[in-house]
Amino acid sequence: MPDREVKTIRDLLFYQYAKLVARSAFRLPDGVAVKREHYGFIKTVFRDLRDDRRQWSDILREDWQLMEAGNSCLYCGAEQGLAHEHVVPSSLQINERCASCDTIQGIHNQVLACRSCNSSKGTRGLYVFYRERFSPDRKFYDRIPSLLEKKYLKTVHDCLACAGCMDRGDMDGDGELTVLDIDFALAAFGRGG
Repeated sequence: MPDREVKTIRDLLFYQYAKLVARSAFRLPDGVAVKREHYGFIKTVFRDLRDDRRQWSDILREDWQLMEAGNSCLYCGAEQGLAHEHVVPSSLQINERCASCDTIQGIHNQVLACRSCNSSKGTRGLYVFYRERFSPDRKFYDRIPSLLEKKYLKTVHDCLACAGCMDRGDMDGDGELTVLDIDFALAAFGRGG
């Protein structure tokens, strides 16, 4: 469960992004280390994002970083059998505009993936996919490459804003607001609401 100030899907997106900013800034391997060593920094970035004192970078930044990273599957690192894969499923149907929405259909929502990862991810959200892939690990989300998670958060933010569900809380009804609620909201509203 994230910080107690995180009460909505919008908060959760910004909190996850703040952890990624801290991981990058302090070059730490995972969210556990960054929370332990730089919790105050995470809180400051989170509050600044939430309160509109800071904006996250344009998704173009991650696109450039992907180009510089080379040709490998962003999920597993494989270098063979690569194709473009939509991080947020291109079949998303929040409303009638999704089929032609550049946020979903455009290059900003695509990464290189091997056939195996592309096939096994299917139409799942990123967090559900990683939870299933690393099921015994409670911190499965720390295994997601930062670049991939940043692209996902930015794309999902736009999609869930369009769906009008950013101010909702626990979407899956388990009593906690976790990253899985992001994917639950995307799946629920991605079928038309």
